[in-house]
Amino acid sequence: MKNVATFIVIALFCTIGYAQNGPKIEFAAPDNTIDYGKISKGDNGVRSFEFTNTGDAPLLITGAESTVSSIVVTKPAAAILPGKKGKIDVKYNMVSGPIRKTITVETNAVNYPDGRVALKIKGEVL
Repeated sequence: MKNVATFIVIALFCTIGYAQNGPKIEFAAPDNTIDYGKISKGDNGVRSFEFTNTGDAPLLITGAESTVSSIVVTKPAAAILPGKKGKIDVKYNMVSGPIRKTITVETNAVNYPDGRVALKIKGEVL
């Protein structure tokens, strides 16, 4: 009986730890990565990272930027309500060669450490 009670207490604490309240961001792209594939310089270079707020509070995208100037990032200005979708647009400057870049998104999401999410683009411009 004592083992059963101990198990119930442990299970309760584990459940509480995983049941975080607040906004949560889930991206549609596998591994938070968009693959441009092999594309020509004539491509406009615009792709969108679509996401859903799966939490129970408004999701704020407070920042979205790349460390390189060849990428322009556009984030939503308004909060994304629970259950609603949003998108972050990325425009890559079509320079010949491989594409391997990371965009850092800062949010108030509770399902990522400090609300920071790394998005990646990859591919090759011919």
